[in-house]
Amino acid sequence: MAGAAHCSLQAKRLLLDPKFEGYKLSLEPLACYQLGLDAAVAEVQLRDDQYTLDHMRAFGMYNYLHLDSWHQDNVYYVDQFGRVMNLSVTLDTALQKPREVFRLPTDLTVCDNRLCASMHFSSSTWVTLSDGTGRLYLIKSGKRGNSASEKWEIVFNEELGSPFIVAHSISFVKSDAHSLAVLLLRVEKDDLDTKGSGFHVTLEWVTVAERKEGDHTYEIIKRRVLQGKSVPHYAAIEPSGDGLMIVSHKPFTFMQSESDKLEENDDAKVSNEKKDPLYYWQQTEDDLTITIHLPQDITKDDIKIRFSPDNICVTLKDQPPLMEGKLYSSVDHESCTWVIKEDKSLEISLIKKNEGSRWPELIIGDTRGEFIMDPSQCSEIAESLMHLTSEVMNPNPEKENPPCNAQELEECDAFLEDGASLCRFDGNTLKVTHIINLGSNQYLFSVVVNPREMPCFCLRHDVDALLWQPHSDQPENMWEHIATFNALGYVQASKQDKKFMACAPDYSYAALCECLRRVFIYRQPTPLATVLYNRKEGRQVGQVAKQLVATLEANDPILGFQATSERLFVLTTKTLFLIKDYIVNPILKSFSLLLLGCKREICPSFLSPYLNMGAFYRKVKEKREDLVCVSVLFQK
Repeated sequence: MAGAAHCSLQAKRLLLDPKFEGYKLSLEPLACYQLGLDAAVAEVQLRDDQYTLDHMRAFGMYNYLHLDSWHQDNVYYVDQFGRVMNLSVTLDTALQKPREVFRLPTDLTVCDNRLCASMHFSSSTWVTLSDGTGRLYLIKSGKRGNSASEKWEIVFNEELGSPFIVAHSISFVKSDAHSLAVLLLRVEKDDLDTKGSGFHVTLEWVTVAERKEGDHTYEIIKRRVLQGKSVPHYAAIEPSGDGLMIVSHKPFTFMQSESDKLEENDDAKVSNEKKDPLYYWQQTEDDLTITIHLPQDITKDDIKIRFSPDNICVTLKDQPPLMEGKLYSSVDHESCTWVIKEDKSLEISLIKKNEGSRWPELIIGDTRGEFIMDPSQCSEIAESLMHLTSEVMNPNPEKENPPCNAQELEECDAFLEDGASLCRFDGNTLKVTHIINLGSNQYLFSVVVNPREMPCFCLRHDVDALLWQPHSDQPENMWEHIATFNALGYVQASKQDKKFMACAPDYSYAALCECLRRVFIYRQPTPLATVLYNRKEGRQVGQVAKQLVATLEANDPILGFQATSERLFVLTTKTLFLIKDYIVNPILKSFSLLLLGCKREICPSFLSPYLNMGAFYRKVKEKREDLVCVSVLFQK
């Protein structure tokens, strides 16, 4: 990964809440609807030869429920008969049975080594689908979520080798031709790996484009394969189709053809030839000194140096600039000087405008120079780090801030996957252009906030969970911090049975589910309708973050989990659950709790249609006088 820019993620301080007081367990009711499925979900159990952790992550923990981000509150799954079933929600109290929108042409039970069927919504009218046997389908769906206009039609299908699942796909137009790019994930046997698991992970990047003949048929124009030793947490193609971003515990590299290997070997030979630095530079707290060795025939009149507050340019004779670029920081250009030394070397002195600051590089992005550190600077740095080292373990236990003791860490503070990285690959050069070492920033989940952008990914930062939006078209702000889920990083670590995590596209809540039955919802802080005081500090609390818990009436394992701004979808083997919190307005909330507590004793005839929570709130909005009736009743 030489030549890649090493970047970092910059959190926005305004989105952090250092005074967050935690989640309060709420007993507010959650409306939970359930739909029995006509046929069970097409779950594929791991085989005996799929025994590694990578198999479990890629296929055993697969999310069988697919959310259509282009048409909110539309979910899809594949049943055991190979039917793609859709549930489109418009009214929670009038749910329809899932309807069939497509049927896979192949019999899934025939293939013994098949994987689970997978799909991804490339655009508002295109779907990428795999049957789990190694065949890829590109489908034109029409406008989804509308039974009248939704019609799935196969435009392209081809056998692409061993079975795979679809990790991501996009639809884009380039050179006036419509194209689709798809990422296919495989875990394959590796006979050369004798010390590891014996398997490797491949990501195949397939580009399918419309033929130029104008017959509206599609063909594969490019296939590229990346290989790694761990299943990626996150893998997504940029909307333009020019790049790829991967979050993984172990690095991925492109597998090259023979011609590419020969060309790379030639480049490696050239780069391996030792080259002397073009210049040497030193610095103090006040100034910098640059030394350049000059050719014998160069005189003072041949040297032209141009100083500016932020730039420098050095030219010899009429040749291209020897040194040119933006300086790391500003200098006092009017005080800068240069002189030719007796050993035919050019010495340039730059005066720092900001005294005391140390420059990590002279010219931004220029690696042709070599920094020479003064011996006094070396000893000064060593002395400043002396307090961090000792020949004795914890030499002074009575000290106010003793060294960190790993045994004092809680279990949820331990990270199993230190060293994960985020890499951006260029689609043309097939090389890493940007890399971020995530360190202990544990990957949590991904979510699509804007379907026209790349999926967001959520990382743990200390105790919080920060949501990051990649911007492939903004090199200066390629990863933007867009939301924070307070203390979620700490909370989720305590849920040892968690299976899936998700959040609302509007950041209003985050949720996670266990393998069986339980769902935890963490709402962002919201204003209170009543006055609440902090007992310890005696101050009034303006808003509270709440935790809600839902227990599903099912003993089957949870196979799918998706969140929208309005509701949560939970899929088990034979049931699809919808969870929604109707309580939004604090005034309505107080009446609903009053009704729930007393509806057995007081149930007037005019209230009976409203006992369904959804219907109650819709009626309340239409007839405000009902609230008056309810309040009068309870006052009596």
